[in-house]
Amino acid sequence: MNGASVIVIGGGATGLSAAWWLARDGVDVLVLDKGLVAWEASGRNGGGCSHHFSPLFAEEQRLWPLMDGLLGYPTEYTRSRVRIARSPEQWAQYQLGPTNAARQGFRTEVIDAKQIAELAPLAGPDCYAGHLCHWGGHANPHRTVQAYAWALQDLGGRVMQQTAVRGFERSGERVTAVETDAGTFGCDTLVIAAGPHTGALAQALGTAVPMVPARAEMIVTEPLPLMPETGVDGNGLYGRQTRRGNLAYGGGPHEWLAETGLDRMGLGAPSRAATPLMQNMAARLAQMFPLAAHARLIRSWAGIIENTPDGRPVIDRLPTCPNAIVATMSSIGFGLSPATGHVIRDLVQDGACSFADVSSFRLERFSRLEPDWREQQGWLAA
Repeated sequence: MNGASVIVIGGGATGLSAAWWLARDGVDVLVLDKGLVAWEASGRNGGGCSHHFSPLFAEEQRLWPLMDGLLGYPTEYTRSRVRIARSPEQWAQYQLGPTNAARQGFRTEVIDAKQIAELAPLAGPDCYAGHLCHWGGHANPHRTVQAYAWALQDLGGRVMQQTAVRGFERSGERVTAVETDAGTFGCDTLVIAAGPHTGALAQALGTAVPMVPARAEMIVTEPLPLMPETGVDGNGLYGRQTRRGNLAYGGGPHEWLAETGLDRMGLGAPSRAATPLMQNMAARLAQMFPLAAHARLIRSWAGIIENTPDGRPVIDRLPTCPNAIVATMSSIGFGLSPATGHVIRDLVQDGACSFADVSSFRLERFSRLEPDWREQQGWLAA
């Protein structure tokens, strides 16, 4: 039987980072993905690396400046970020990030309209106030996820694309093999990091991981003059200006989708963007960057993300299969991926995370979750 010591299901940022961390230890790793590396939400997002509310924040900030050197391929990571408030109400909403960052030793400056215009000229002169964050930053999602895959392969790891998982073989409480449409692959340890399909895969092993898929969209403008600060958030939007000058932004609202079963995890094109939501985001982008309001939209895309009931990640061993680890990042997987891969490496190799308290990521927090939690939160498919 073909296989590997560790099989990772999911060729997105979380799965590939975990596989790369394990391969650095000399572990034999095989990544299985039903489609193509970086083809879904991990390669199609705003590229933000600023998760100040996560227990992995300090490790995220430590690792991102090192990733080009560690991987040996470019991620286009840029540190620092500006957040723009165009009203007192928005300004009041934006105080939590600097407060959380300060508690962990990261510095944020309050900047006025003149400073905003210097750092982000497309925002114009009429902003209320803003923050210059000397932390966070952004990277190129597609380049980064591809860099994980190449770096993994350089270390001897394997990636099988267009290989959908169909089931599992078990011996007692252990997963012993993964059944795919390309054959059966044996394993000693299994990592499930399959984005919106994670719930169905965990359910096939007897564990419920509560999550709901949603469609997240991004819009891209034609190239514009490069701003001194290319990571700018505000008006409910997140994103960046690319090195070519395009503004690439998203920010919801998301469209809730029906859950996908294991029997419907075949290949397929990424979800298409929807015109009404593109118009909504384009209007908000023009409000945030009035001097770019003339810019044409040249591209859009949508990716399917997963959301847990409390919006927090799950990284835990399955109680029904102790040699299987589930990782669902609840729609924030890309930015945290350097740190998340480190967590999963520690759980596989050492049994516990060495650098952060990840107890809040355990599945047991959902033990008393109401059966109709999705209905209560209004997360229903149209």
